[in-house]
Amino acid sequence: MKHLTRAVAVAAALVLAAAACNANDKTATGGSTAAAEQGGTWHVLTTSKEISLDPAKSQNLGISTIHLVLRGLTSWKTSPGKAAELVPDLATDTGQVSDGGKTWTYKLKSGLKYADGSPIVAADIKYGVERSFAPELSGGLGYHKSLLVGGDKYQGPYKGGELASIETPDDTTIVFKLNKPYGDWPWIVSMPAFAPVPKKADTDPAHYGEKPVASGPYQVKTYAPGSKLELERNPNWDKSTDQARTGLPDSIVLEMGLQPDVVNQRLIADAGDDKFAATTGVSVPAALIPTVNGNPAVKARVATSPSGALEYLAINTQRPALKNLQVRKAIEYAVDKQAVQVAEGGPEYGGDIASTLITPGIDGYNKFNSYEAPPAGDPEKAKQMLAAAGVSNLKLVLAADQTNGLGVAQAIQQGLKRAGITATIKPLDYEPWNDLVTGNKPDFDLTVSSWLPDFPSAIGNIQPLFASSEIGNGGFNLSRYSNPAVDAAIAAATAETDRAKAASMWGALDKQIMADAPVVPLIYARNAFLHGSKVQNFYLSAYPPYPNQLIVGLSK
Repeated sequence: MKHLTRAVAVAAALVLAAAACNANDKTATGGSTAAAEQGGTWHVLTTSKEISLDPAKSQNLGISTIHLVLRGLTSWKTSPGKAAELVPDLATDTGQVSDGGKTWTYKLKSGLKYADGSPIVAADIKYGVERSFAPELSGGLGYHKSLLVGGDKYQGPYKGGELASIETPDDTTIVFKLNKPYGDWPWIVSMPAFAPVPKKADTDPAHYGEKPVASGPYQVKTYAPGSKLELERNPNWDKSTDQARTGLPDSIVLEMGLQPDVVNQRLIADAGDDKFAATTGVSVPAALIPTVNGNPAVKARVATSPSGALEYLAINTQRPALKNLQVRKAIEYAVDKQAVQVAEGGPEYGGDIASTLITPGIDGYNKFNSYEAPPAGDPEKAKQMLAAAGVSNLKLVLAADQTNGLGVAQAIQQGLKRAGITATIKPLDYEPWNDLVTGNKPDFDLTVSSWLPDFPSAIGNIQPLFASSEIGNGGFNLSRYSNPAVDAAIAAATAETDRAKAASMWGALDKQIMADAPVVPLIYARNAFLHGSKVQNFYLSAYPPYPNQLIVGLSK
């Protein structure tokens, strides 16, 4: 799952990211879905200085650049105003489950080929997954590493031989043996690590990502780090086998290492090749909102997500003053969510006020509010609750990421002050802040963070933030929240292979956790990305709040 500070959310962590679904009952706005035609060159403007297309090292979502070049067993299909849908990709279906949720079997479609015309076989997918365990190729999404039997000790194919829990009885069959039932495995096999890598092509692992063997509609033509990545057509990609990708542009050029303001100014100007350009990771900043809103032609080219990452205030439940549930509930009422929303760019660009842990666009999301208060909070009610709890003169330390979190921290500080709570802001650079809030000496009372799941399942909203296994040691249970009943319910929901049942279990967990008030949900943070006037099929949905690069096309 992605832990995001607000600026990171729109820049670094997901520079090559995505589009999808909406539980808000409003269609994705500002996106273009007019007639895209075959052909042309799509330009992507990015701040990234390096782009690795090595599937073992990638944390990209299922609708990002790497998936233009590489296919997985499953993939994501998106459409405006709908939830992201899991579809078969190289596999014939999304997986056959047996052994109570611990064994998953996939069959490959027939006739699949790499760019050089050689066949894609099951052993290549097995080898691709095995590479992701190699310590020298670390950094990618690693859900499978703790789930595959023996994965905890396996060191990858360069030192450790093969991983026995991935079986390939023939060229078209692959079987995964898990150490516990895991209902979301079909989403896991859409991740970059499940792209096929022929062993014979992996002669220089450190540089494999510069020109990987292509299974998707595009292959690398040229790559100049810091400058440009150019993709051209893969002549052996067969559209009839691929329901996730349109393969419309003839070529795709990623212009790299740009400053965020340069990206936005070029897209606002919409001149020359920039008519065929877009950004998939540089959001419209608050300073540019008047410029964008003041020009209808520009505003029409902003794609805004209906929802996005959950921004929240974590309450350190292990601090003496905050062990008291009534005090935490008082904080729920005291916080001025409207001021936070304004600090993040207002309702249109900042995001909707939040009250749940599961975000819109994820199965299991149900709109509810355990602490009904006006958007600006209810300081009087908070005062009464503190008085009833016998608490006065409450003084708290609010740890803040000073690079981009001070405005929100100040909005929270002001809101708490109205309820008689003194919050002293402790400003830190990102790294020391991260070490403090995820470490084993949590010397803080409150902190603001935000979170976006890596795939469209509510496990991503709940487990990393509220399971007691995620306290300290770099985990993101920043509230230090520990509830054995919740841990048991998380384990049960994780094991459920019926997706509808799992969603209702996660939804019940949302309410159960909110009753304990370990966090204050603040806003569902929006993303807003500009695109050129000739770019089509470019829209954002509630999850993931990024454009789906697999379907973008151009008009002439």
